[in-house]
Amino acid sequence: MEQQSGFTVTQLDAVAWLRSLNDASVDLIITDPPYESLEKHRNIGTTTRLKQSKASSNQWFQIFPNDRFAELFVELYRVLKRDRHFYLFCDAETMFIVKPIAEAVGFKFWKPLVWDKQKIGMGYHYRARYEFILFFEKGKRKLKNLGIADILECPRVFRGYPSEKPTELADCLIKQSAELGEIVIDPFMGSGSTGVAALQNHCLFLGNDICPEAIEISTQRLSQITPKVEVTPA
Repeated sequence: MEQQSGFTVTQLDAVAWLRSLNDASVDLIITDPPYESLEKHRNIGTTTRLKQSKASSNQWFQIFPNDRFAELFVELYRVLKRDRHFYLFCDAETMFIVKPIAEAVGFKFWKPLVWDKQKIGMGYHYRARYEFILFFEKGKRKLKNLGIADILECPRVFRGYPSEKPTELADCLIKQSAELGEIVIDPFMGSGSTGVAALQNHCLFLGNDICPEAIEISTQRLSQITPKVEVTPA
């Protein structure tokens, strides 16, 4: 890892990448796995970002199956330092699956934060306007600002990378849960929004994604903030 650059990106399977990191070596985890319930929307054709096209998940990322969350959370717990936080983006269906798995490996679950996207998305009925961010803790660490509500309002990203999250969301979580110079990681970094927020908050960033397009896009974005990057090929 080349820490002088401020960030490192790697192209590997998320679990394999985490296994390459040392025990208790990171300070904050913010990530958004391409959860299995996306397949349901793909199968019934109600979510345009899941169609076969250049800007779709079929081309841009692989689904992370529910039966792999146990091994994922074991590694996340191992690499996270004690008295640190872990945020996981997911939908309502996936929340009920992953919460008990994360608790079983040792994480304390505090609550789901709600990301209000302010405008409805695609769908068949009761179209989604929100997404959950599950707030977990290892040990005990006080948030910086106890006055922030559990509903975070931020417009969704239009015409970006599939399922791209706004940098403003990661910025809020990093400001709440990290100190200057600490290490923030994202095993499913996509377009690198978490990395951008980490660097802007003077933290170090370790990012990974299995998709080559994600590596290309995130490297370009992060390089605009700091000029050097180390890419580890698959």
